Amino acid sequence: MKGNGRKQRGAQGGRQPGSTKGPQPGAEDGQGRRRSERTRPQRRSPEELGPRVVADGVTKRIGEVTLLAPTSMKVPPGTCLVVRGPNGAGKTTLLRILAGTLEPTEGTVRIDDRPADERDPVVRARVAALLGAPTAYRDLTLADHLTLVDSTWGRDPATCATRVTDGLALLEIDHLATRFPHELSSGQGQLFRLALTFFRPSELLVLDEPEQRLDTDKRALVADLIAERRDAGTTVVMACHDPAMTDAVADHVLAVDPAEPAERAR
Repeated sequence: MKGNGRKQRGAQGGRQPGSTKGPQPGAEDGQGRRRSERTRPQRRSPEELGPRVVADGVTKRIGEVTLLAPTSMKVPPGTCLVVRGPNGAGKTTLLRILAGTLEPTEGTVRIDDRPADERDPVVRARVAALLGAPTAYRDLTLADHLTLVDSTWGRDPATCATRVTDGLALLEIDHLATRFPHELSSGQGQLFRLALTFFRPSELLVLDEPEQRLDTDKRALVADLIAERRDAGTTVVMACHDPAMTDAVADHVLAVDPAEPAERAR
């Protein structure tokens, strides 16, 4: 069967619960601290973990073209699954189906006991996804965008400014708070999109190649943050082409193969 998940590591060098391993250990964070010195959250109890994600035989076709060959997987609560595969294999299509933004042609996806469907408010409240560039407003600054997200999720207005500053500082872009999205470099834009995704409350993170456009140091930073979210109990599913980032965050790796020629032309 295509797309069966496999353990990323076995007994040799496997990540232990609460591990602080990340790429480039000892690199500094944006506050001048060594990343290895940052406080790591303890593993949560089972009832505090994010959802289990189960896909059973999901495929996607448009007309006679198969975008995603039949794929099955199980992601245990509070773990990270990295999806690997060549360009055009259907990784982004799979992530959209898992996030509930795209309906599969066949098969099912469940987030705990609910079908993956962004129209379901319960599902929408649990899932934060970065699947391409989110909508941004030319006349709103980076801080304005996070303030809008903060308000949308009903947080306390009195402490909003602190949360916004912290949310940008997490990705080391707090010095860009008053800039507009169109004034950012390519890498800064990716960090801003990640900041928006990490900022909103969620129990399941779905990320499509978060390493895009980032230099080596920033990739290490993002890997560190993803590992921290996982260790705090968030379930993570992400596509990634970076071996170092995959090694830093993955509990499991799912190899997605392109559809066979007969399936693509079906």
